[in-house]
Amino acid sequence: MKSYQYILCMLAGSLFASCGSNQNKQPVQTIQTTPVIRLREGDLHTSMSIPGLLQPYQAVDLYAKVNGFIKTMTVDIGSQVHKGQLLITLEAPEMIAALKQSQEDLHTKEAIYRGSKATYDRLYRTSRTPGTISPNDLELAHAKMSADSASLLAARSAYQLSGDLKDYLEVRAPFDGVISSRNVYAGAYVTPSDKSSNKPMLTLQQQTKLRLVVDVPEAATAYFTDKDTVHFSVKTLPGKQFAAVVNRKSGSMDQTLRTEQMQMDIINNDRQLLPGMFAQVSLQLNNTQKTFIVPQSAVPQNSQRVFVIKVVNNKAQWVDVQKGRETADSLEVYGKLHTGDILVTNATDELKEGAPINVKK
Repeated sequence: MKSYQYILCMLAGSLFASCGSNQNKQPVQTIQTTPVIRLREGDLHTSMSIPGLLQPYQAVDLYAKVNGFIKTMTVDIGSQVHKGQLLITLEAPEMIAALKQSQEDLHTKEAIYRGSKATYDRLYRTSRTPGTISPNDLELAHAKMSADSASLLAARSAYQLSGDLKDYLEVRAPFDGVISSRNVYAGAYVTPSDKSSNKPMLTLQQQTKLRLVVDVPEAATAYFTDKDTVHFSVKTLPGKQFAAVVNRKSGSMDQTLRTEQMQMDIINNDRQLLPGMFAQVSLQLNNTQKTFIVPQSAVPQNSQRVFVIKVVNNKAQWVDVQKGRETADSLEVYGKLHTGDILVTNATDELKEGAPINVKK
């Protein structure tokens, strides 16, 4: 009986000690902290690659100015020509006949005018003696001389016009270049472009100097100015990079493509590059003004807004922003932000407005 009581006492003592030990232990509290960044201004270096087109610096389609037959052609495809060089000679017998006729008419009018002028001069000298020549006869002689003078001027104009048209029988190069296409041969009948097919007799291109034409998307137009340098490559010359300077910008947006055309002049004396080639152009997007750069994770968005979470008095404050350029891990943001603002690094819309935040330093 005594041993039984002793065992019960031991058990009670153990239980009491165990309870006392649990009462003395304090619960461990875990304080979660939020990573943040301090907002700074900086430069975001980005680039974009877009297609471009190489075009001749100058190009012209040569058509006949008058009706005629091709008498001679001194060039063919690939011929290099110089400014003023004779390319095609046309033959138009009726035009030569018209030139001769106008020349004969001119000689006739000159003879008639000389006769009427001589008559008027004699009558005028005689009329100085009173009573010898009737005033009416003198006026008629003067009118005849004036009419013959007008006819002579008209004949001279007609002769000049016929001579100018004769010059149209020769087609000359307007600038130095290369004949890139030929659609007619000797003996062919040609007419001015508005009376025949759209095919020109010859096409002349300046190939030692090219234009690189690029259509820049609207979102990137603000990052380029004249004299900026761009780099490009072509598939036919793998591994080779070319540089060019921006020479011209159109200054207006294409209403269909929403792009602005930009042109670069390319010196191509060795003629490695050909007009019509496509180029892959690398454009560096450099902002002239400092902007706020934040990690991609700091800018959440939902169906209603794009925002960052600013820490104000250890509480969350949502600030609407607009996105600018982006890279794989950073982007530009624009909004009611200031240098030194503290933003949550890994922001989500689960962190509600006004929620307490423990800042991780």
